[in-house]
Amino acid sequence: MEDPQTKYPKPPFQRQQQPWPGLAGKMTPRPDHGETSYKGSGRLAGRKALITGGDSGMGRAAAIAYAREGADVAINYLPDEEPDAKEVVELIRKAGRKAVAIPGDIRTEAFCKELVAKAVQGLGGLDILVCNAARQQTKASILDITTEDFDATMKTNVYAPFWIIKAALPHLKPGASIIGTTSVQAADPSAELYDYAQTKAATTNYVRSLAKQLAPKGIRVNGVAPGPIWTPLQVSGGATMEKLEKFGGDTPMGRPGQPAELASIYVQLAANDASYSTGQIFGAAGGGGLP
Repeated sequence: MEDPQTKYPKPPFQRQQQPWPGLAGKMTPRPDHGETSYKGSGRLAGRKALITGGDSGMGRAAAIAYAREGADVAINYLPDEEPDAKEVVELIRKAGRKAVAIPGDIRTEAFCKELVAKAVQGLGGLDILVCNAARQQTKASILDITTEDFDATMKTNVYAPFWIIKAALPHLKPGASIIGTTSVQAADPSAELYDYAQTKAATTNYVRSLAKQLAPKGIRVNGVAPGPIWTPLQVSGGATMEKLEKFGGDTPMGRPGQPAELASIYVQLAANDASYSTGQIFGAAGGGGLP
């Protein structure tokens, strides 16, 4: 038994800042993605997964868990995130599974098509697609958000999943699973996350719409809605220094979540025994927020 209140660090946290997109390896404390704790049981044996944002955060946790459950995994990430990505690739290979690293910026349709093609070629097919990569930059006022900022957030969080899913769909067979990472921001947006929160509402919406469209094809579509999770998103412009110090402290649990605490959700949504779950949003917010 473990007390979830004391399992992981609580605020106050040290003030720290990194240039976008940030590295998990440089955070204090370092996030837990399940590197030493996640134990697999063959639930995804033989599956082939593509995860965007697979170098850190929930994407990294999912990549580690998927590999230890028997899946081969391709991860996408920005070139600046290579140090984190190398660690993930090594962990996947240590689990005895194939790892395919595909760096690149998903803000263009051409690269999104290339990403899927490389994943399918490298893995020998595709069964699980996790659209997890996101851009989040805190701005006190809408007046502080430039058109370029807004465009970058929309391209990363809304356009990219659209392009990637379109490219992936011809490769997905009955039993395949698509998982989107949404957020409690979709239902309870923060004032300073005007653009990011909109994109997470869009993610929640496309999960529910696409689930209805693809159920007749035997393809399930679900979403994961985290609350405050300790990831590089927060230290690379996603939160103010004042908010970072108290990050997660206002939840009933009194602390932020760690990516490792969501890994089992991504596994469950991809596994065969969740076959009747589609169009669902699974929350993990420490007692606060709405899925």
